[in-house]
Amino acid sequence: MAQTTDIRQIPVSSTPIPVGQELMYVVENDTAVANETRVKYCADVYIHTTTPTLTTPASGSGFIGTFKTTPNAAGVGMFDFRNVVENYVNSDSIASINAEYKGTIRPAYTTPIHLIDKFSRNYNSFRYMAIQFYVEYLNKSNDQVEAIAGTEVNTTVFSIFNGYVSYIDDIYVDTSSFPRIQSYADTQRFVLNSTASDQFLTNAPVEQYANVDDYGTVAMLLSSGNLTRVKLNYIKADGSSGGGEYANRTYANGAFETYSDYSEKRLIYLGCFPGNLQNFSSQFVAANMLGGKIEVTPYDGSTQIGKTYTININCPNNKGYESIRLAWVNKWGAWDYYTFTKKSIRTISAKGTTYTQLEGTWHSNYYKVQSYRGGKKSFRVNATEKITMNTGFVTENDNVMFEELINSPEVYLLKGYQSGAETNSALNRYVQPVRITSSSFTTKTIANDKLIQYTFEIEKSKMERTQSI
Repeated sequence: MAQTTDIRQIPVSSTPIPVGQELMYVVENDTAVANETRVKYCADVYIHTTTPTLTTPASGSGFIGTFKTTPNAAGVGMFDFRNVVENYVNSDSIASINAEYKGTIRPAYTTPIHLIDKFSRNYNSFRYMAIQFYVEYLNKSNDQVEAIAGTEVNTTVFSIFNGYVSYIDDIYVDTSSFPRIQSYADTQRFVLNSTASDQFLTNAPVEQYANVDDYGTVAMLLSSGNLTRVKLNYIKADGSSGGGEYANRTYANGAFETYSDYSEKRLIYLGCFPGNLQNFSSQFVAANMLGGKIEVTPYDGSTQIGKTYTININCPNNKGYESIRLAWVNKWGAWDYYTFTKKSIRTISAKGTTYTQLEGTWHSNYYKVQSYRGGKKSFRVNATEKITMNTGFVTENDNVMFEELINSPEVYLLKGYQSGAETNSALNRYVQPVRITSSSFTTKTIANDKLIQYTFEIEKSKMERTQSI
C-alpha cells in the first residue's frame, strides 16, 4: 500500500527567501524504500508570478521541470534547489507598466528603473515557488519506471527574491518543529509590516548623500497591501521646511497590480532621490534644497511601518571636481547608489586596426600625387574609457555598502537630471554599463585609519567606435 511521502526539512515559508543560499528539502518514504526496487524521490518544481497550482501529473503555468534523487544511506532524499531557482529571478533594470517618467507613461518596459517618477513594480526580482514530491519505482509487472500513486505531497507556497546569503550570515535550524526548518534568519526585517524598525531592501546606512540632480530608487518588500503611501519631507539647509508630500501607492502611478497575488506588487521601487523629484514634484524646488535633506518614510494609512531614510543633498563642489554617480545591484537584489564627489581621473586607451595605404591615385586615368595619402593608416580606432574615483571622508557605516559594490555583478554609471520632455528618447544617455576593475577592497576603520576614504576604478563596458576608412 502506498504511503504519503513525508517532508522532513524545508526552508522557512513565513518570510521571503533569498535564492542565493542552500535551499534544502529533505523527504522520506520508508515504505517505498523498504519494499520497492529502483526507488527515486521526485520533485515537480513550479515557479510563477502568481500562486502555482500543483497537479498530478505535473502541468500548467509555472511548471519548470522534474528533478530526481536516489535515497541516501538513511533512506531519505535530499534536494538543494539553489542552482535551479537562481535562474528564475533577476535584477530589475527596466521599470514596469504604468511607471512614469517626467509625468508621462512611456511605452511598456522602456524606462530605466533609476529614473522613475514615484513607483514601479518589480518585473524580475520576486517569484512564487511550490513543489510536489512523490516516489517512483520499477514496476516489475511491465518493466516500466512509474510514479507510485498516493505518495504525492505538496509544499506550501514559498516567496523567493533575488538576494544572496554570505557565509558569515546566520543560518538556523529549528529542531523544535516538524518539519525542521532551515533558513536565513534575518529577512523578516525587510518586510514592511507594522513596525517603524522595518527596513528598505538595502544594507546601506539610513543616511545617504546625493547631488541635487542625482537619480535613484529605494526598494520595498511587502507582505500584502500594508503600504499605502510614502511620506516625502523636504528640509532646507537652515533647518526650515521646504515643503513635503505623500507618494500614494496606486495602480495609476505604477505601484499596484490588479491580481491579488501577483508577484510584481510584492517588491516595489520608489524614485525618491532629487533627480526623480524634479521629474514630477511641484513641492521640491531644487534651487532651494542645496545642503538640505529629504526624509523618506513608509506608511500604512497613518501608521509608520518602516524606518525613515534621509537623503542629504550635497552642496556645490567649489573645487570643480566632476561628480561620478554609480548604481549597483546590492546583496538583496535591489539598487544602491553612491556619488563620488572628489578628484576623478579619466583615462582613454585606444586600440586601432592599421593598414598600409598607397600614395597617389592608382585607379584613375592619370597618376596624381596626393600628399595626404600613403604610409601606415588607422582603419578603425576603438577606445576604452577608465575612471578612477575617490570618495570624501566616510564613516564605518558605509563599509558594507562599498563591499557590496566591489562584489556586484551589475554596475552602472548614472547621469543626472536634464530638463526637457524627451518624449521619444530611449533615455540611453542616462544609464551606462560599467564594470569595477578594482581588484581588492580593504575595509578601513576609525581605530586603524582615523580618516576613512576609498578609491575605486571602473571601466566602461562599451567601446567608443569611430569611422572606418
